[in-house]
Amino acid sequence: MSARPRVVIIGAGFGGLNAAKALRHAPVDVLLIDRNNYHTFQPLLYQVATAGLTDGDIAYQVRGVFHRQRNFRFRLGTVVDIDKEAKEVLLADGDRVAFDYLIAAPGAVYNDFGTPGVTDHGFVLKSLTRAVALRSHILARFERAAADPSLVERGELTFVIVGAGPTGVEMAGALVELIERVLPADYPELDLRLARVVLLEAGPEVLPPFRTNSRRYAERELRRRGVDLRLSTAMTRADADGVTLRSGEYIPTKTLIWAAGVRAHPLAEALDAELTRGFRVEVEPDLSLGRHRNTFVVGDLAAATDHDGSPLPQVAQVAIQGGKHAARSIVRRLQGLESEPFRYRDLGSMAIVGRNAGIADLSRMFLSINLRGFVGWLGWLFLHIAYLPGFRNRFSTLVSWAYNYVTYDRHARLILEHDGRGAPAAGWDAVNVAGRTARATAEAPAPDTIPAPPRDQEAATDTVVHA
Repeated sequence: MSARPRVVIIGAGFGGLNAAKALRHAPVDVLLIDRNNYHTFQPLLYQVATAGLTDGDIAYQVRGVFHRQRNFRFRLGTVVDIDKEAKEVLLADGDRVAFDYLIAAPGAVYNDFGTPGVTDHGFVLKSLTRAVALRSHILARFERAAADPSLVERGELTFVIVGAGPTGVEMAGALVELIERVLPADYPELDLRLARVVLLEAGPEVLPPFRTNSRRYAERELRRRGVDLRLSTAMTRADADGVTLRSGEYIPTKTLIWAAGVRAHPLAEALDAELTRGFRVEVEPDLSLGRHRNTFVVGDLAAATDHDGSPLPQVAQVAIQGGKHAARSIVRRLQGLESEPFRYRDLGSMAIVGRNAGIADLSRMFLSINLRGFVGWLGWLFLHIAYLPGFRNRFSTLVSWAYNYVTYDRHARLILEHDGRGAPAAGWDAVNVAGRTARATAEAPAPDTIPAPPRDQEAATDTVVHA
């Protein structure tokens, strides 16, 4: 057995993957633990849900990423507790894994803010399985409407999206394009002009993190493309047949897509640390955990702050840079040096409304350039391709996007799972927590004992770069 220090990394997201890569040449043994054997490129989950890409385009086997990294090992498993005193993590199967250093990067889960009916009837875009299930559900709605056109009046072809951050805006734009440009050839018996995409936002504007001119551009494009955009409109309840708004209006629908808020992964409670807004973990400037200096928290779980003391956004770039920093800190500790404070390099924010309509608010590092329209759309495409984890993923995604652009077609229109009645069928991904132990159960609702964070914790986080 190796006598070298063992670094255990929880989570194969952006933070965990980049931490493991950064330890490639370090004199340590790296063990990455995740409940899935693949890394999911979450910013493109909505493209899987709207048949623009296949699941294989945006996911890459973790072991495949590290074929040439000799000090790396992977374990398929779910971490349910952390014993910091014994320096062990407890897995759902009862095994205990020892560590010398720990990097916790489990990410975030969606939060329904206690809105009745959301966990039972809503879909979220936080996992590959749920994106595929949502795609099947959406396409099944058109099959049911084709078999019985009277269902259209009862909301069969009405799609309600809650939350106008990047996820909600991009999902709305992609869904409109699917309905208007792709599906008419598949369903000549249906009048798809009756299909509706409703985007609800409790705040006064779309894309809250973006600059004013970008927000206004996005709003104009959404309305021009036919999205029923409703600002300053909150949803108060959902049931199997529709959603109720604060105004009392009832919108019949069989499809509710929740993109309105996130909270840190409930594994935060197993760290037994101070929690901040959004249940994020208080960390030291170097991302370590208080008196447990051998434990680092990165990505969505960490309440890291910028030079002004403001919380960093829960976005991919923060996780990527945080994972690399935690790895560097461990190397410095092994060399007998003090770790350095984490300094986030803001690159900017990007989103697309749809074909030829993108937004890029670049940071001061790039002269605060603002790109909109076709140029912003191209920038978004190439940046996302560059960040995909493998050459095959990049190549297949590029080919799929080129094919979709030229032919107005989407080859991934497959119905792989649905219950035949229109119900989401376990459409909610979350994690149950019992006391201090985080019991991760696949696609189970979060318990009522976890209080909801304030409404301003928007799910405006799934872009690769973000202001």
